Amino acid sequence: MMLLATDLDGTFLGGKMADRLKLYRIIQNQKNIKLVFVTGRGLESVIPLLNDPIIPRPDYIIADVGATVVNGHTLESIEPLQGEIEKKWPSIYDIQQAMSKIAHIEYQRVPQQRRCSYYYETNTDLQEVTAIAEEFSCDIITSVDKYLDILPRDVNKGTTLLKLIQYLDIDKDEVLAAGDTMNDLSLLMVGSQAVAVGKSEQSLLEATKADPLIYHAESAGAGGILECMSNISHFKRYADDKEPLEQVKIRENKNQLVMVYHRLPFDCTEINGKVIRTKPVSPNGVIPSLLGLFEEGRSGIWIGEEVMRGDGQEVKNELIDVDRYKNLVAATISLPKEDIDRFYRVFCKEAFWPTIFSFIDKARFNHDDWHHYLKINRMFAERIAKEADEGALVWIHEYNLWMVPAYLKPLRPDLKIGFFHHTAFPAADIFNIIPWRREIIGSLLLCDFISFHIPRYVENFIDVLRSHTPFKVIKRINVAKQFLTYSCALGIEQMTKIIEVDGRQIRLGAQPVGVNYDHIKNTLNHKSVKQKIDKYLKEKKESKIKRIVSIERLDYVKGPLEKIQAFDEFLENYPEFRGKVSLINVCTPPSQGMKIYNKIRDKVNQAVGEINGKYATLDWTPIQYFFQALPFEEVLIQYAISDIAWITPLRDGLNLVAKEYVATQGLLQGNGVLVLSEFAGASVELPYAIFTNPYDRKSLIESLLKALMMDEEEARLRISRSLEQIKYYDIHYWGSDFVRELELSVAK
Repeated sequence: MMLLATDLDGTFLGGKMADRLKLYRIIQNQKNIKLVFVTGRGLESVIPLLNDPIIPRPDYIIADVGATVVNGHTLESIEPLQGEIEKKWPSIYDIQQAMSKIAHIEYQRVPQQRRCSYYYETNTDLQEVTAIAEEFSCDIITSVDKYLDILPRDVNKGTTLLKLIQYLDIDKDEVLAAGDTMNDLSLLMVGSQAVAVGKSEQSLLEATKADPLIYHAESAGAGGILECMSNISHFKRYADDKEPLEQVKIRENKNQLVMVYHRLPFDCTEINGKVIRTKPVSPNGVIPSLLGLFEEGRSGIWIGEEVMRGDGQEVKNELIDVDRYKNLVAATISLPKEDIDRFYRVFCKEAFWPTIFSFIDKARFNHDDWHHYLKINRMFAERIAKEADEGALVWIHEYNLWMVPAYLKPLRPDLKIGFFHHTAFPAADIFNIIPWRREIIGSLLLCDFISFHIPRYVENFIDVLRSHTPFKVIKRINVAKQFLTYSCALGIEQMTKIIEVDGRQIRLGAQPVGVNYDHIKNTLNHKSVKQKIDKYLKEKKESKIKRIVSIERLDYVKGPLEKIQAFDEFLENYPEFRGKVSLINVCTPPSQGMKIYNKIRDKVNQAVGEINGKYATLDWTPIQYFFQALPFEEVLIQYAISDIAWITPLRDGLNLVAKEYVATQGLLQGNGVLVLSEFAGASVELPYAIFTNPYDRKSLIESLLKALMMDEEEARLRISRSLEQIKYYDIHYWGSDFVRELELSVAK
């Protein structure tokens, strides 16, 4: 049997997260390891740790610097040990009265049932404190030149642990003690094997350097305990690592990755008042790709927001999926629903969203809401600062967290910060309309790597910088390898790669999100999906009606009304296509509470009704309109059976629908035609699409006509060529490429 007696802060709760998780797993999986928390904390402040799903529950707790000893499972005092300690206590009130006369010392406002604790300063007269302690037959214990405890003589962490060892009748050879401050000196000197973990207080290292039983570890916190166990033959069997060597190297050689996203990587369902967390309903999209970065054991934290539970209880950190992502922890920021609505669904969508996409007439700037936005961003930054390992890589997502770097950098200058924009980034004359533009740009310039979907957005950002701060361009690169240049509305030839601001170099990137190619391929191979595709294709062949698919979120930015009006004019101008083409228009509803979309919803509903009323026959409906979110399998089926994808946003940061359509048609060796807006970011990646200007109804109609008239062989060739791009630059490439760029900022 082994008894691990460990200090908490800086020791058992300190060090790299991956080391903590590994140590915790060892303890939880080894039934013959007894765990003792030995801490200066009061018992009341230890209790929350007992409900943490990640931290193993101790068998015993020695709290209050040795003055309290209880069973870790029942919290009942260990008698007669506790009784012996109680007999030694003088009157705490008499001690407090005597100590009140000493300058430069402050009573700690913490629960002190069995302790007398103070904060002291370098100019505090410790000799006078010692004299008062001796009057009451007490000792003083100091720690990190800040904390001072007065305890009954011969009551400390070490003496109480020694009595517990004797009480449990455990051989000292089976005990490993661990600590990191002078507060732990007595704990390390009970005569058993001990470890002063890495980054221990220098005075502790000096005091213990001659003791052969005390191991001085290089690794901090829990890593120091693991290091000691691995190097002491008697405990080595407990530290044996069954993790594959390759995964160990990946985990140890890479910085911890902190993912900061407003969404968490799981869904929450409330059943009988209890919140159950499940995997995301859709395995497609950005979140599964980001999770994939942790599959090989990389240490990580995912920080996101969640609606505060009805019971008001704090949400503890928890492992997301111990089998697939063994070192990935979810750290939840719980917010009242009204706070989330005001932050995201009101302010971000009314102020930033329309500005980002150049719909400045729809922008509404509310300074009270801005201060609320800052408050939420500060909460994210503080949580990152609290949770992240030293030197961790922080990946912040999206404009709703623009101000996080501003709060984070002063708190944790050791962190490397990357920021990715999932939206477009507007030109300088548009962005600078934002009243808080200087604050936002100042925050972004504290990042080490800033990334956007396409080079045009990078250059828009550079133009914004020109109106705010002097900077030096260190490096520019040609973009023709991956992106179109002068042949489309968003094309450019070169992109700024590295800039220098105030002596700091900042990397910039153009990294368009890709599709989950493997998931699309696997889904299309499902028997049920194949059967549905075959069934619908047979029905389509019999009807001889060409299908035009449009799938988009209901948003004025996507131009749903302009598309429907163009389709109306198309049927008016080309009556020969009536009864021969049908528009399958799927509009995913926006999140609940987003009232800004009510007007566009009503206009679209009215326009669809008018067109169907004007042209429909008993056996043909011009527009099949679905105001609902379809399961991803159904979306792929629509891609598979449609002759044309008509993707015509007025503005779009990227547009994954276009890429998903190409992937589906390409995998099925189809001859579908992609008609794509010139103002979708994806247009600079897909040169074989038919481009259209969604602001020009004539262009919308003519591009649709061109797609309908295209030769099948040409269409098949275009799809196969586009597939090459989609397959190579997939979602996994995107995630890995971003992290690689952020790691380069560490190496510079």
